[in-house]
Amino acid sequence: MAINVQVRDRSARITMSGRFDFDVHRDFKNAYMPLLDNAAVSEIEIEMNKVDYLDSAALGMLMLLNERAKDANKPVSLLNASSVVSKVLEVANFNRIFRIKGVP
Repeated sequence: MAINVQVRDRSARITMSGRFDFDVHRDFKNAYMPLLDNAAVSEIEIEMNKVDYLDSAALGMLMLLNERAKDANKPVSLLNASSVVSKVLEVANFNRIFRIKGVP
């Protein structure tokens, strides 16, 4: 999995591609932790249009990010999930926890 981080204006976007599973937990955490401490960032977006697989470990990582982001008063949005990933997010009721944008 490739993970890239961009900060523009007051928004940070983490773009991921490939399999989002336990194997990337350290890289994912290393991507978002500096954003939580960055006072210039007011929101975090997770771009998921190139994520082709998502498992329960990934759901847990997203939940942990959300908890930490709430503590930092920074909302988290999930963007452009593929239909397969959207279904996993829907089954897990993530629409009640996250703002989900651009779902096909």
